[in-house]
This record gives sequence, structure tokens and C-alpha cells, in this order.
Amino acid sequence: MSVTFHPQEPLLLAHYGEILYQLALDEGADKNKLLEGTGIRIDVLQNPEAYLSVNQFLSLAKNALQATGDTGLGLKLGSRLKITTHGALAQAALSCSNLSEAIELLAKYYKIRFSLIDMSFFVDGDEAVIRLDENLGLGPFTHVLIEAMFVMIMEVGEFLFGDKLSRTGRCMVSYPEPPHSERYRKYYADAITFDAGVNELRFDKRFLIEPMALANPVAKRLAEQQCEAELKQAVTQETIVAKVKKLLNGRGQSIPSMEEVAEKMHMTSRTLRRQLQSFDTSFQEILAEVRKQKAIHLLKTTDKHIDEIAYELGYSDPSNFGRAFRKWTGRSPSDIRLET
Repeated sequence: MSVTFHPQEPLLLAHYGEILYQLALDEGADKNKLLEGTGIRIDVLQNPEAYLSVNQFLSLAKNALQATGDTGLGLKLGSRLKITTHGALAQAALSCSNLSEAIELLAKYYKIRFSLIDMSFFVDGDEAVIRLDENLGLGPFTHVLIEAMFVMIMEVGEFLFGDKLSRTGRCMVSYPEPPHSERYRKYYADAITFDAGVNELRFDKRFLIEPMALANPVAKRLAEQQCEAELKQAVTQETIVAKVKKLLNGRGQSIPSMEEVAEKMHMTSRTLRRQLQSFDTSFQEILAEVRKQKAIHLLKTTDKHIDEIAYELGYSDPSNFGRAFRKWTGRSPSDIRLET
């Protein structure tokens, strides 16, 4: 899917760009080349109230990767995203009564700090699941951002609870195994699955009742009020593409139609089609990407029959699903199933 973003649209705090910029400098990058072609001024990076557009941040990330030559830069970036870098969101989470409450709060307000990635939280059987969904068509930069977010979560969890979460946890990512995959062992040991179709951290749900050492209901209420105010502003900045992808990625048993998505967004399907065209994409392109990710995930992580997966993804004829899957991946659903 090719998506063109409006360069003036603010999507994330410039503070995160500054952290990436400083990391690249520390790795030996030329400061002039880092900002070249990004449209970012150094004073913007240093302004705690400034925002960057998605194009600006991805241009900076591209320059940082090229300048450092380190494909695992996302892992290092995640280590720099300490809990204290997240302002009121960090204060609210640390003040929660237990881990479950803290993760639910993070999933609700995560958008106010880093809206390039969506976070959701749910319980699946005996496991608690933190899922990250890339919602803006980030292409080759997906793995950098997913790496950074998961490492940040793992290190914050270790800071709060020691190795309790990592000891019982496992990680699945949607992208192929990268050249620096050996470095993942520091965080996940052997409990990492690449090309899984989803980006998830899973751990024993028993730990959800772990108490937070800094629990403070008054501090939580005050910090959450600030988060709520920031969220209202962030929601107005969310792109139409991200909203559609989020609705298609919902946890229902079936994928909604274009008409159903339009209704949930309080517009006609004609208006939705026109707005997606302004971003150089279509409902069908977004739907195909969502179906591909869900199909890979279901093939790799469940024992559902391939025909059942086809029906779940909205195909009345399983052979049509097979043809679509080959078009997406160059392989058959059976080939992916045999890998597991």
C-alpha cells in the first residue's frame, strides 16, 4: 500500500525525534546529514511542545539508519525511551494500583506520545497480550519502530518487576528475521517468532495483579486528567487511513465492510472513498493489507483449517483466498502453515 501523508500534519512529539537524533550522533553520525531533507530545524527538536509530521520523522529515521549503518538501531532507540521520557502518561501509569490497570491506561493514552503505532491490550487464555499495530504504511521502517516500542516496554517491565515478565513471556513480530536478530536474545532469549503476522508481547496473566510500588490514586487522577486533555487533541490529528485500519483490525469475528466502517465513522461510503483517495489509497488496498497480516497470524498461531480462516477473513470461496494469499506473499497458505 502506498500512502502519501500531508507533510503539515503533526503526528508525534518532536521530543522523540530529538532522542533518535541524539542516538545517531552518539553512534558517530554527521549532524548536518541527519537533518538533511527532513524539513526539521534543530530548535524544533528541542522544543518540548513541538510536533513532527510522519514524513519528517521517517526522513530522520532513514538518515539515521544510513548514517550509522546499524539495522538494529531500533533496539538502541528503545533503550533510550525511559519511563521518565513520557511525561504525564508515565506518571499516570506508575501511579496505578497494579500492572493490569497500568497497561490498560497505557493502551488508552499511548497515542498522545507516539501515534505512529497503535497499542491494544487483552487477555487470551492464560496469557496477557500487548499488541502493537503499525497503522500508517511505514514500510521498511516498521521493524525499527516495533523494536523500539517492545524494548521500551520490556525494560520498563524489568525496572518495575525484575525478570518476572520476561521469564514467562514471548514475542511475535510481523516482519522477517533481520540481520541483527541475534541481538534480540538479550530481551527475549529464544522466545521470539519472526514473520508472525502480528506484533505481540505475551506473558503469564497471573502477573497482571502485581502491585505497583508507586501506586497513588491522587497522583493517578491528576496525571490522567492531563492525559485525557492531550488525547482529545491527538484524536483530531489521527489520519483517516489510521482510523480505517484500526476498525478493520478490531477484535470481532468478522472484518467489517466499507459501508459498516463508514457508518462507524459517521460518514457515507462515498465520502470515505473520497477521503481515502486524498491519501492516494483505497479501502480495498487497506483491507488487503489487514487480511494479509491476519491470515499469516492465524496460519502460524492457530490450528484452524485454511477454509475456516478464509471465511473469517470474508472470503466465501476458499480458492479466492488462496489466490489472494499467493498474490500477497508469493506463497500458498499451506506453505506458511508447514513452517510452524
